[in-house]
This record gives sequence, C-alpha cells and structure tokens, in this order.
Amino acid sequence: MNLFLFTGIAASTIACKNEAKNKVEPGEAKEAATPTEEAATYEIDTTASTIEWRGTKPTGEHKGTINIESGNIMATQEAITGGKVTIDMNSIKVTDEGMDEKDRTSLENHLKGTVEGKETDFFNVKKYPTATFEITGITEKDGQKMLEGNLTLKDETKNIQFPIDSDIDEEELSLESETFTIDRTNWKVNYGSKSVFDNLGDNFISDDMELTIKVKAKRS
Repeated sequence: MNLFLFTGIAASTIACKNEAKNKVEPGEAKEAATPTEEAATYEIDTTASTIEWRGTKPTGEHKGTINIESGNIMATQEAITGGKVTIDMNSIKVTDEGMDEKDRTSLENHLKGTVEGKETDFFNVKKYPTATFEITGITEKDGQKMLEGNLTLKDETKNIQFPIDSDIDEEELSLESETFTIDRTNWKVNYGSKSVFDNLGDNFISDDMELTIKVKAKRS
C-alpha cells in the first residue's frame, strides 16, 4: 500500500476513534431546581449505581469507575424535578483488562493524589474527597431528554447538560446517561494537558474525559 495512503487511513481511524462523544459546553452555575409539590423523593441505591470514566493519550487509554456516595432524586412519574448526588472521589478505580495489579494500584493512587509530591496532579482526594452534581433542570434537544446540573469538582462549579434515558414508577427510578465528554481542565485537572503546558510533545493526556452515569433509586 502507498505509504501516504496508509498514513492517511491511520490518521483518519485514530481521529474517528478519539472523536468526543456528546461534548459538553460548560456554563456558569445555575440555581438548583425546585421540586414540584407532587414530586416524590427517590433515594439512590449506591450499590447499584456507578459512574464509568475513560481517558486517552497518544499511546492508549485507561478506563474505570467512581462510586456514588449518596444522593436523592425528586421526580413525578412523568419527569425528574430535582436532586443532588455526592460522588466518592476516594473510590476511583482503574478497570483496564490485563493490567498488572502493581501498575493498576500505582495509577489509582496517582489519580487520587495519594502519592507524595503528586497530590495536585489530578483529583487530590485528601483535600477534595467528594464531588457533587446538583440538578438544575431537564430540557429537550432534538427529541432527546437532557439532564442539566451543576458539577462541582475540586471546588470548581460548572453547569453542564448531557443526554439521558430515565424510567420512573411509584417505587423505583432508573437513569442512564449516554456517554458524554467533559474537558477536565475546566475543573483545574491540568496534569499532562497540552492546552495548558506547551512543552509536552507527544507525552500528553487528552483533556477530554468520557463519563457514563448509571443510577438506580428507590422511593423513600
């Protein structure tokens, strides 16, 4: 195969693979949604709920999970009307298949910031043990429900929205987002960012971080 053709195909493949899914455009924090009088409170089942994450760099990718610590969602049987979720940043896990356990633990500790001298590289969980997401509204875009809320991470609060599917009945509520992408530097997670540091060459980590949220809740 012609070298230039091969290079073009390879570059196109990489670009498609790394194309951001449902890229979030963060805005200023908004007032929390006020639940309607008809709304019931659904307590999140933390054992059945999770946040999945994925990060990439030129040489590969890492993925994992973060636990939900607690939270409630207010809803009628027709719509979500409010709620707040607390995220346990100490629970960050790396779930890469085939990864050496020593390397897995090392990466988890680096992400958490529990390695001496590297506390501020990523999430610095000793200083910021939790993150929060507080619902500010539900909108619709191109026929798709969009959940809107304030994401607070490392004391930085930005309003974001992302597509969801939800199912609500008298006893239970389930919610699952489509995979969406945030720019981590908007929350001052700057380590290895080519947009922040100009001397990294190919030794950078993508600013884009993919998230998928899965929540199960029971009426309280």
